[in-house]
Amino acid sequence: MSALTYTEENYLKAIYSIQALSDTKGVSVNEIAERMHTKPGTVTDMLRKLSEKALIHYEKYKKVDLSPTGQSAALSVLRKHRLWETFLYNKLDFQWDEVHEVAEQLEHIQSQKLIDSLDEFLGFPEFDPHGDPIPKSNGELPKSATIPLIEAEAGKKCKLVAVRDTSSAFLQQLEKLQLKIGSVLTLTEVMPYDNSVMVTSGKGNSFLLSEKIARNLLVAPSK
Repeated sequence: MSALTYTEENYLKAIYSIQALSDTKGVSVNEIAERMHTKPGTVTDMLRKLSEKALIHYEKYKKVDLSPTGQSAALSVLRKHRLWETFLYNKLDFQWDEVHEVAEQLEHIQSQKLIDSLDEFLGFPEFDPHGDPIPKSNGELPKSATIPLIEAEAGKKCKLVAVRDTSSAFLQQLEKLQLKIGSVLTLTEVMPYDNSVMVTSGKGNSFLLSEKIARNLLVAPSK
């Protein structure tokens, strides 16, 4: 298969990322358009091109699935993206709300030797600064059993291990709340009116989080 364009790689990554957050099979044109900040007609044109390259399963008016080749390509882009984020955060002291935009540019580098060397240099990390799993060179993903904070058992300690939203605005808000990967939290109450949650931090501070924030924080049990 010929080398993919930056745009084709971005579409494959978008389709994979949307599917990873969904409980249903396939991704709609409108979902892709929203993710790519473009018009449905533009998405349809690109889907035809990706289908011609056997990277997706596509039929008009139906949802889109990645083919095995397309999924492999998407995981390759995600691997590069998340390794670069880790490098920027761990080695160059970028903040976790700064790394995404730069990694978006670096993820299109084609040198496999460079990426494998970067992985080795970083000590073969399994998760990036946002807690997202880093695909291995063979496409395998590290296992991580997480649930949204809003679904955590009340009164039980849990640890923040990942965030679903990596936008600068969201991450900066977490910084103000002094929440970061590894923070220990206890959900103490879910407010029935708006599903906001009362949370106690490992430092003993209590604060209220909106339902939207609580759904974008992924946690695992903590001792």
